[in-house]
Amino acid sequence: MRSLVIGALACALSVSACSKVGDETNAGGGTARGTGTVPGELRVAIQRSPNTLNPILSAFTTEGFLNRLSFDNLISTDEAGKHLIPILAAEVPTEQNGGISKDGLTITYHLRSGVKWQDGFAFSSKDVKFSWQAMMNNANNVNERVGYEDVATVDTPNATTVIFHLKHKFAPFVNTVFAESDNPVCVLPEHLLAKYPNLNQIPFNQAPIGTGPFKVASWVRGDHIEFVANDDYFRGKPKLRRIIVREIPDENTSLNALRAHDIDWIFEASPNLYKQVRDVPGVKIVINDQPQTLGMIMNTSRHPLDDVRVRRAISYAVDKALLVQNNTGGTAVVAWADQPPFMWAYEPNVMKYPHNIAQARRLLAQAGWSPGPDGMMRKNGQPLQLQLAYNVENATRRLVAVQVQAMLKQAGIDAEVKTYPANIFFATYGQGGILTNGKFDLTVSGWIAGMDPDDHSLYQCDQIPRPEHPDGANYSRYCSPQMEALQKAALGTYDEAARKKAYSAIQKLLAADLPENYIWFPRQIQPINPDFKGFTPNPINESWNAYQWEI
Repeated sequence: MRSLVIGALACALSVSACSKVGDETNAGGGTARGTGTVPGELRVAIQRSPNTLNPILSAFTTEGFLNRLSFDNLISTDEAGKHLIPILAAEVPTEQNGGISKDGLTITYHLRSGVKWQDGFAFSSKDVKFSWQAMMNNANNVNERVGYEDVATVDTPNATTVIFHLKHKFAPFVNTVFAESDNPVCVLPEHLLAKYPNLNQIPFNQAPIGTGPFKVASWVRGDHIEFVANDDYFRGKPKLRRIIVREIPDENTSLNALRAHDIDWIFEASPNLYKQVRDVPGVKIVINDQPQTLGMIMNTSRHPLDDVRVRRAISYAVDKALLVQNNTGGTAVVAWADQPPFMWAYEPNVMKYPHNIAQARRLLAQAGWSPGPDGMMRKNGQPLQLQLAYNVENATRRLVAVQVQAMLKQAGIDAEVKTYPANIFFATYGQGGILTNGKFDLTVSGWIAGMDPDDHSLYQCDQIPRPEHPDGANYSRYCSPQMEALQKAALGTYDEAARKKAYSAIQKLLAADLPENYIWFPRQIQPINPDFKGFTPNPINESWNAYQWEI
């Protein structure tokens, strides 16, 4: 599954390719108690300003991190991404334990008893059903409804049982709905929110009440969010007393704050920052595998990107190996399709586009473009001009965009770099988001996937965002009958071997049709204070076990 931002290659390609999940480096050894450490108080720097603290309205990973401090989902995964872990659910539904029916159309969850919302109200199956209804309420500006829209009805026979009846088999369901795939969503309190016709602009979104390990104490927009411990948390009393999340858009400012011991963690640092921070004394770097990509989405609904020859020319013009070398500090692997090497569905034998400017120009010539006196491509007197967009807070994407711009120019393509703040670039359709509304030609953007290879939300025709389906995530506007058939095969069986065959064909089709030019598979870099203990991010979310953190 896929959500905004995202087999094995030989170890020689990257230090990341054969390393274990959760690798750590300690740049300066650290001390027993670093100068500036505040016992019991974790100070975090984020780059992107959240739009909301309501989990069903979240659109990017910073919001996902904040959500999981105050809320919980039904199912999570461990730090290695190998085993599902029940959170609000008492056990993970499987075919073996009867949670998944023999026909694959009924999914039953048995919930933990004794769980309470942070206002003391009892959590129950009604909250799960309400949260599904809120996801399906067209008046709510949710980011996407993958998995949720495959549900016909929900039954709650008692307070600790919730039964989802599916419209058809949906193999990724348990990994998706209120879990760690696609757009991870937490469960909401029915007793507080059922009275609202929609949840887009309500006080709860700034001061939410969840079941999670930390309560939102205050949010000063544009500055910081303060969380305090929820000592009644059902998984155990949090070891931290407070978490202060500071909004620091510039990574260099965050690095200076970490050096000065004014913060304890730079949330999701860029690969560019890694090259600066890896040798800083007193800083530990946690690097974990994530099912994500960095790439260039191509808006196939816009001319001339509706011509696959132009998309292939762009791919030949972009030197991926050089971009990896220049920008990731050895923490990434060149990508040719959307499944990363450590995922079970990875297919290495896809069409590849090694850097070749001459081939790029030949393909453009086949598409009717020819160089003008200045060497730039023209057709019917009009120059080949494209807009290359990215979110301005991300230092790596900033560098990549400028480098890609220069590479495209060598092929005769004029790319204008256009920047947007993340809260606009990644905003939902109803919020006027750049990606969701297709207001771009090319992007430099990332995508964090889930623990299931399901990618239909990115590439099926019915996932293109539009007024009647605003939560779609097919930002490239790609639509292919062959893709439709392959996605149906991949989603219609719970058999992993059959699904792997389908995803192999999907990756080959994506590499040929290029709705996105995948550049690299990143690993996430988290520079922290060595006194910060218990930090073991899973491949999807950093705060899945925040109640165990201590400092």
